[in-house]
Amino acid sequence: MWTKFSRLFVIKTKFEAFAVIYGLGLGAVERGVHYLHQYPGPGGWMLFAVCPIAVFMAGARILDSVERSRSE
Repeated sequence: MWTKFSRLFVIKTKFEAFAVIYGLGLGAVERGVHYLHQYPGPGGWMLFAVCPIAVFMAGARILDSVERSRSE
């Protein structure tokens, strides 16, 4: 029962990986917009830029793990 439930949270295909990365990207941009409202000026823009960069790094790791598990 628990193994079936836990399989719902495993990313198995590239399509699922891209869907997760898309959701992370939307959340990061939303967080960046909040930063722009809280910290107007260059500091807000720097925080805004850092949010999607974190998603790029996480997305690369997710895609790499999907490709690695497919090849094994």
